[in-house]
Amino acid sequence: MTARLKAPALTLYLHPLSSYCQKVLGAFYENGTPFEPRTIDLGDPESRAELQRLWPIGKFPVLRDEAKDRTIPESSIIIEYLERNYPGRTRLIPEDPELALQARLADRIYDLYVNDTMAKVVTDRLRPAGQNDAFGVERARGQLQTAYGILDRQMTTRRWAAGDVFTLADCAAAPFLFFADLQAPFKSTHRNLAGYFDRLMQRPSLARVAKEAEPYLAMVPK
Repeated sequence: MTARLKAPALTLYLHPLSSYCQKVLGAFYENGTPFEPRTIDLGDPESRAELQRLWPIGKFPVLRDEAKDRTIPESSIIIEYLERNYPGRTRLIPEDPELALQARLADRIYDLYVNDTMAKVVTDRLRPAGQNDAFGVERARGQLQTAYGILDRQMTTRRWAAGDVFTLADCAAAPFLFFADLQAPFKSTHRNLAGYFDRLMQRPSLARVAKEAEPYLAMVPK
């Protein structure tokens, strides 16, 4: 008799085009952690309601761990949770406290000053006519250029976002830089950052995430 495969205890509620979901997917693929993906369509009321039953804020990714009866929102916290409860071959939070702090700082820089700033530019293009925020977009573009400059200088001496080891910050940087480059190209002006992005895209786990997002890229405003 063929043994029945046990379903993964972890379910990740996501959409493949979401940069924050891609960040978490990179962590899952990097360590080969078994999970069940559950795609959420926020445009579908039933699908949105399913997500909100887990996390009333209604944003993804959200991780559900049935084995521990835990629901974990927020991409960085999900990765920390995986590191603590389902560790793999790659330590995404370094054991050394100083390196761990550096990784968390780099993660926050990419979250707040690359991804969220870039999102301001994108979402403004989705607003109804006459309700755009030209001042906010101009300010966001300036902040994004400042972030590019900081990161470009850092990458003169670093292989990965936090130094010589691959961490959760690199899981964040790959999708965030990809989408940021679509809105405010950096590859010809920030060569160190561009070289880092190339290394990210050569990482099998992150390349897989990017490949899975390709069918949805037509949805991204240009």
